Amino acid sequence: MRVMVIGKASKDTEAGVMPTAQAWEEMEKYQEELAKAGIVLAGEGLLPSSKGVRIRQSGKDRIVTDGPFAETKELIAGYSIWQVKSMEEAIAWAKRCPMADDSEIEIRPLFSYSPEEVSEIVSQAK
Repeated sequence: MRVMVIGKASKDTEAGVMPTAQAWEEMEKYQEELAKAGIVLAGEGLLPSSKGVRIRQSGKDRIVTDGPFAETKELIAGYSIWQVKSMEEAIAWAKRCPMADDSEIEIRPLFSYSPEEVSEIVSQAK
């Protein structure tokens, strides 16, 4: 199963505060372990929301709002895509992640349908 592991934003990540050298080293070691285990498929850190935009649909209009965005608990600071055998395996790996105090990780399974399954879903929706 493929999962997205989402690192939630904090006041520090939104302020652009960089991790300490020790935190960088710990995360680098953790990422190396994930790579050696064949778990991590992709991943990136994100710049603060002040560098981003949101686009909202209202009827036929698209409304663009520049960051920063007020609710940091709703923002993400980075993500990884993992290939794991189960949610339990993803949780076990996530628990090993070096994290700052009061930080949070969310794990979400990715949709994974074959073209045939998508065709079936679309035909049933008609």
